[in-house]
Amino acid sequence: MYCPFCQHADTRVIDSRVSEDGATIRRRRECEACSERFSTLETVELKLPAIVKSDGSREAFDARKVRAGFDRALQKRAVAEERIEMAVRAVVHQLRISGEREVPSIKVGEFVMNELRKLDHVGYVRFASVYRSFEDVADFREEIEKLERDLPASTEQLQLLGDVIALTKKKKG
Repeated sequence: MYCPFCQHADTRVIDSRVSEDGATIRRRRECEACSERFSTLETVELKLPAIVKSDGSREAFDARKVRAGFDRALQKRAVAEERIEMAVRAVVHQLRISGEREVPSIKVGEFVMNELRKLDHVGYVRFASVYRSFEDVADFREEIEKLERDLPASTEQLQLLGDVIALTKKKKG
C-alpha cells in the first residue's frame, strides 16, 4: 500500500477492525518512511453484472444510482437509514446471485420496487408511478388496489394513499 503523503511503497498495519455489518475491514496504517498514519477500508470486490439500458447501451452497475432512487422515492418519509441501506444491499445481493453477466435495467427496477413495497407503500407508489410511467389517476388507483390485495397494509398507509388519489382527482376536476 502506497503512503498517500510521501508515496513510499512500504506501509505497515497498526490495527485492523471489522465493521459492524462485517462487510468491511478498517485498517490503521503507518508509513515506514515518513511515519504518517492513515486509514484504509478493505471490502470484498465481486463482479456485478453489466446493466443493459432500454436503448440497448450497457453500463457498469452503480449502487449509488440505486440508493438515489430509494432516496427520491422515500423523500420526506419516516424510513430509517439502516432499513434503506439494507434494501440497497438486498438489491445488490439479488444481482449477485442472479449469476448473469448482463441484466436488463427493467429487472433492477423490479428489484427496487419489491424492496420499496416492503419498506413504505407511499414510496413504492411514487417509484412505480415514475418507473411504469403512470398516465392518469386510474393507473395510481390500480396500483393501490394491487397493494391492498397483495399486502396487509397498515390502515394509516392506505388512508394516506387514498388521500393522494382524492387530491389528484380534485386538481383534475
